[in-house]
Amino acid sequence: MEKGPAMDQKTSGWMNGLAGVLIFSGSLPATRAAVSDIDPVFLTLARAAIAGSISLTLLVTTRQRIPTWAEVRSLVGVALGVVVGFPLLTALALRHMAAGHAIVFTGLLPLSTAAFAVLRGGERPSPPFWLFAVLGGGFVAAFALAGGGASTPQGDLLMLAAIAVCGFGYAEGAVLSRRLGGWQVISWALTLALPAMLVALLFVTPPDWATVGAPAYAGLAYVSLFSMLIGFVFWYRGLAQGGTAAVGQIQLLQPMFALVLAAALLREPVGASMILVSLAVVACVAGARHFSIRTAV
Repeated sequence: MEKGPAMDQKTSGWMNGLAGVLIFSGSLPATRAAVSDIDPVFLTLARAAIAGSISLTLLVTTRQRIPTWAEVRSLVGVALGVVVGFPLLTALALRHMAAGHAIVFTGLLPLSTAAFAVLRGGERPSPPFWLFAVLGGGFVAAFALAGGGASTPQGDLLMLAAIAVCGFGYAEGAVLSRRLGGWQVISWALTLALPAMLVALLFVTPPDWATVGAPAYAGLAYVSLFSMLIGFVFWYRGLAQGGTAAVGQIQLLQPMFALVLAAALLREPVGASMILVSLAVVACVAGARHFSIRTAV
């Protein structure tokens, strides 16, 4: 039995997944900094256009094969989920809440990804899985309704929608990454979205760049290069190497990393309620993933 190479592959998947989560942890604080001076719609289009231009260059220079029509349909789903949907919805949400409040919602990303994996992969989680899922959602709902952190009902609804579309994009990308490769999935998704992003930019009023501060510029650069492209290179590669169910658990660390960044970079207060809810959500999602059962397709 050749266990060595398999173990190395699994370890590599976990390391790549961890790198991706660390990069994604800076996304909400960076977005919060960017929308302080940049309109959320313009930010969404600009970050996708910048990352898409880089992706197109990479695909052409490395002579990647053209995806099949079936793969293109799935890539459109990835683009709608993680290239347009999640960035736009979170940018809009962060106009109504602090980054620390939004970060709590990211604790539901593994659950959202698992839910779409059930639909895409034919998994049949056990009843305890759904018990933990309901508990995790209940903790988040209670936190939002109790007004924990600076937010509004509109911001909370936008973040819930963002988590849903992101989970869909993750699940679609995980399936595709086994055939196209990790970085190729996000690069093709960004390339497919590029023409629409460039056309849409013509109809959006750009910010007065003279009034845009350094933090907003830094936020735009981070979400364009790292959140939109580089993070997915590691993330989808990790999913392909180590398996969606196993590597996806690393997302449970994302709220903790992001809360630390929000406090350190944006000087946002991180109250005890935020920390407790984040830990509760992490525990619930960990329990749900522990009792989930993957079924081969």
